[in-house]
Amino acid sequence: MSNLRNSVKLIGFLGSAPEVKELSKTKKVARMNIATNDSYKNDKGEKVEETQWHSLVLWDKQADIAAKYLTKGSEVAVEGKLTSRSYTDKEGVKRYITEIVVSEFLMLGKKA
Repeated sequence: MSNLRNSVKLIGFLGSAPEVKELSKTKKVARMNIATNDSYKNDKGEKVEETQWHSLVLWDKQADIAAKYLTKGSEVAVEGKLTSRSYTDKEGVKRYITEIVVSEFLMLGKKA
C-alpha cells in the first residue's frame, strides 16, 4: 500500500493546449489544466453536474510528448502526485497553488 501515498489518478479533458517552457538545454516543463466532471442528484432529485479544474505539470520528455500530441479538448488519463507551493504576487499577497506532477499519462479518445 505504500504506492498509494500521495497518488492521484484522473481522467478528463484539457482546457487548453500545453504551455511548454524550456528552463535549460536539458530541462523543460509543460503546464496545462484538466477538467473532470461529476454528477449527482440533489435533495430535490434534480441532476447536478460539477466540473473541477486541476493544474498539471509535466517534465522533460513527457513535456515534449504533451506539446506534440495534446491539444485543447484532448481526453487524457493522468497519474501523479499532489504538490503545493506558494508565492507572493505583485500586490504583496501570498498565493497558494496546488498542482499534480504527472508521472504517467495516456492519451484517450480519437486521433486528431
